[in-house]
Amino acid sequence: MDFATIIGLALSFGLILVALLFGSGGILLFVDIPSVLIVLGGTIGATLVHYPMSSIKKLGSLIKHTFVEKPINTSTILDQFMELANKARRDGILSLEPMLRSIKDPFLKKGLQLTVDGLEPQRIQDILETELDTLEQRHEVGVELLGSLAAYSPALGMIGTVIGLVQMLKTMSDPSTIGPAMAVALITTFYGAILANLLFLPMAGKLKQRNKAEVLMREMQIEGIIGIAKGENPRILVEKLSSFQPPKLRKNMD
Repeated sequence: MDFATIIGLALSFGLILVALLFGSGGILLFVDIPSVLIVLGGTIGATLVHYPMSSIKKLGSLIKHTFVEKPINTSTILDQFMELANKARRDGILSLEPMLRSIKDPFLKKGLQLTVDGLEPQRIQDILETELDTLEQRHEVGVELLGSLAAYSPALGMIGTVIGLVQMLKTMSDPSTIGPAMAVALITTFYGAILANLLFLPMAGKLKQRNKAEVLMREMQIEGIIGIAKGENPRILVEKLSSFQPPKLRKNMD
C-alpha cells in the first residue's frame, strides 16, 4: 500500500471536514444533491464523450494503482545483472536459459530470451525500446484520463454556478428562492474544486511519478541486457548500471 496517498487524502479531506464542522451552521449546509448531480454527473458524462469505453473501464484500476505501491529497488536489479553477466561470461550466453524460469518480470525475461536466442544487440535494443515506448503511451493515457477529470470537474462547477445565478435572478421577486439558488451557485464550484485539486490532479501526478520510475527501471534493464548480449565485462556493466542510481546508493554499492 502507498501510505503517502492514504495519509494525504485523509489529511486533506479530514481537515476540510473539521473546518466545516466547526463553522456556523454545520456540515449539512454543504450538502446539496443538485450540485452533486451537476458536477459529478456532468464530469462523468463529459469524460465518456471524450474517451472510448475501453479507456473508461481502466479508470478503476488507475485509481487503485495510486494506492498500491510497488517499490523499485535498483540495487537488487544491479545485483541480478552482476550475477547474470558473470554467468554469461564464465559459461556462455546459453547458460542463462535455465535461469529464465525463475525470472517473473516479463520485460526482463523477454530481453534475456532474445539474448539467449542469439539476436544482434542492436535488434534486441530496438525491440525492447519499442515495447518501452508502448508502455509509456499506455501510462500517458491513464494520466491524461485523470487530468481530463480534473479539468472537467471545476468547469462543471462553474456551469452549476451559472445555473444557480440564473435561477436566483429569475426569482428575485420571491425571497424564499434566493437562498437555495445561491447555494447551488456556490456549492457546485466548491465540489468541482475539491474533486479537481484534492483527488484527480494529485492522482494524475502520482501516476506520472510512477511512470517515470518504471521507465527508468526499464531503461536500466535494457542497458544491462544489451551489455550481456555484447559480452561486456561484468565490472564495466555494473559501473554503467550504477549511473541509474542516486549518488547515495552508488556509495553504498561501493
